Amino acid sequence: MTPATPKQAATVLLLRDGEPGLEVYLLRRTRGMPFAGGMTAYPGGGVDPRDGDTEIAWHGPAPAEWASAFGCDERMARELVCAAVRETFEEAGVLLAGDPEGGAVVPDVSGDDWEEQRQALLARELSLSELLAGRGLALRSDLLRPFAHWITPPVEPRRYDTKFFVAALPVGQEARHVSGEADEAAWLTPSAALDELTSGARPMMPPTTHTLGQLGVFPDVAAALAGSPPEPLHPISPTFEETPDGKWAVLPDGTRVRLVVPLPS
Repeated sequence: MTPATPKQAATVLLLRDGEPGLEVYLLRRTRGMPFAGGMTAYPGGGVDPRDGDTEIAWHGPAPAEWASAFGCDERMARELVCAAVRETFEEAGVLLAGDPEGGAVVPDVSGDDWEEQRQALLARELSLSELLAGRGLALRSDLLRPFAHWITPPVEPRRYDTKFFVAALPVGQEARHVSGEADEAAWLTPSAALDELTSGARPMMPPTTHTLGQLGVFPDVAAALAGSPPEPLHPISPTFEETPDGKWAVLPDGTRVRLVVPLPS
């Protein structure tokens, strides 16, 4: 069979400094979803082609720099960064936008008027560029860092070419459990999340497992933002193997990630 063409997507590891150390915002996808149902993941989703067509107020690294980081053209880079910002707002209620001159980041996006626009974004009745233009805001690409690049293996019927970003929770904003695609949202340290994976309480796809391991070496948000992988990132597409002690995703460097499936509800 001809492998499915991967869809372009972006996902964001939203970070904060908590009492136990560096924490990341995680969503558990509802079990009935056709892709990764019951799995823990980060906020994220597919690109909106409209973001490649329109001018958008932009502060921070330009699309050309993101294109270099992810090995794509400038139009796709623009769509990916916009997807990262839009999906973080849609699924976590956090907006990485602010003063076009690089000043303050918008401090609060939890009011009724913001919620109405978040719902319009979800319904694709409003584009990110339209939302920002209407409020005199700029997308703040300086709040994001490239972190990883994964492509779903050819054997899967649903495939995604996903760029992973890291971003700090802006001062004055709070992540909110607003995603209709998730039945749980939590801030966890990478080690706590991986402990729950090991116990079987928090199944994850291999990209989530692996990036949590990468994130776990950083003591705080500042270190994570400063220590993002060098450019350009190389895409990872695992293969699979089954042994007497379980099923594994095998990465190009030989690293093996155990596959854990959700328990029946």
